[in-house]
Amino acid sequence: MKLNNRDTFIKNLPADPILENSRRQVLQSCFSFVTPKRTKKPELLHVSPEMLENIGISKEEATEKSFLDIFTGNDILPNTKPYAMCYGGHQFGNWAGQLGDGRAINLTEIAHKNNHWALQLKGAGETPYSRSADGLAVLRSSIREYLCSEAMHHLGVPTTRALSLALSGDQVLRDVMYDGNSSYEKGAIVCRVAPSFLRFGNYEIFTARQDYDTLKTLVDYTIKHFFIHLGEPSKETYLAFFGEVVQRTLDMIIHWQRVGFVHGVMNTDNMSILGLTIDYGPYGWLEGFDFGWTPNTTDSQHKRYRYGNQPNIGLWNLYQLANALYPLIEEVEPLESILDQYRTDFESKSLQMMRSKLGLTTVEESDKSLIEELTDILELTETDMTIFFRLLSNFNATNPTEGIEIVQEAFYDLTEISDGFSQKWKDWFYRYANRLEQEGLPAMERKEKMNAINPKYVLRNYMAQLAIDDANKGNYALIDELFQLLKKPYDEQPENEKWFAKRPDWARNKIGCSMLSCSS
Repeated sequence: MKLNNRDTFIKNLPADPILENSRRQVLQSCFSFVTPKRTKKPELLHVSPEMLENIGISKEEATEKSFLDIFTGNDILPNTKPYAMCYGGHQFGNWAGQLGDGRAINLTEIAHKNNHWALQLKGAGETPYSRSADGLAVLRSSIREYLCSEAMHHLGVPTTRALSLALSGDQVLRDVMYDGNSSYEKGAIVCRVAPSFLRFGNYEIFTARQDYDTLKTLVDYTIKHFFIHLGEPSKETYLAFFGEVVQRTLDMIIHWQRVGFVHGVMNTDNMSILGLTIDYGPYGWLEGFDFGWTPNTTDSQHKRYRYGNQPNIGLWNLYQLANALYPLIEEVEPLESILDQYRTDFESKSLQMMRSKLGLTTVEESDKSLIEELTDILELTETDMTIFFRLLSNFNATNPTEGIEIVQEAFYDLTEISDGFSQKWKDWFYRYANRLEQEGLPAMERKEKMNAINPKYVLRNYMAQLAIDDANKGNYALIDELFQLLKKPYDEQPENEKWFAKRPDWARNKIGCSMLSCSS
């Protein structure tokens, strides 16, 4: 998880070309009004009670037909005008021009108990930004987004949330693996919730078009509504705004690394200006600890968005945001200084995060090499990250020879622990035991601290796939079972011990379990 040393690079982006005739270019506008597509036979599958409370809707109201109609796009709230946002983005490192909300429609914004929420339907039909697509979503990707949004929140990871999951009643044609084998799937709609869905790409598009007036309008709006503590818009405020976005982005990615989450498609149009995890597509949790793993089939060759490269990509994306904001600041040096701080802060925050995973509360110079040695060994054999760190809390510093035995359930194949590897583990456990002796923290207190940082339960891809397989057969019970499980990821939940397990062999190479496409 080291950052690459690269030269700073801040400049104005080139003007955005009209890439193809099928793209409707929406100029000098931040959004376009749009009406959701009416669905044939909508059916509500699940609602988040916590999000109902957060936005001020009662459980009783959520059972009414009006709730179903509004959150499947069949009705519109009085005095509201749904809209889709215009944005651009860098996709896999290349400028893609105008993108926009191709199937996301913002319904309205709600203020409740001093909180501000934007409600957005995903999969509710075409928008001016859909290009040649249908603007719809299928059940499998909607289940994954619905469950993961809420799971990430309860893990303590900054994220967009999810209010509801519904079937549209329509059939949607999709080519899951982009191999020419299209088939019809159940259509679905997720209502996503966040203070704002603004992305880096919302700002990039206007600088690319040299539309600096609209850029300033959007940045000023963002500061007024979401960064009001920074003061009135000015050059200094714009820099402070950028600095805060940098820190929020870094903190989010540190959390990703902590729980072993891989986003899979960190394009700039998938980066929230509020530092929230957004757009749950081909994501995944590390099964075997591997800095080089990506869940995205599109990224399988170059692995740009692999687990170990996420901090670097975060920085790269922030450089593109700096490019976008430059016309309002017109000074390179202060932007470079803020970006350089990202590197410095990543090193310190990442080290502190790994200390916390090991139950270390004090600071020793040797900690960095202790951690690097551990991650090196973890990559030598296929070792489940979540299980390893959770079981490590049971380590007895007075008897380090039992170290391997304590964490053995994390190994996929114990026969891979050859004599050489076994000795590496023994040496590390002795180092770790000595470090814990220096720490002097009582074993039970250390265990509690570690278990509050290292989750026991995460949404493994095979778990989501089981829920998807059942749902395709009309059985939706597992959606709720996983939803309830993932609300308390750090609790022991002995009744749910079956989910504290490595990926089963049948899921190793199964579509939807090992790697995923962007098809949704």
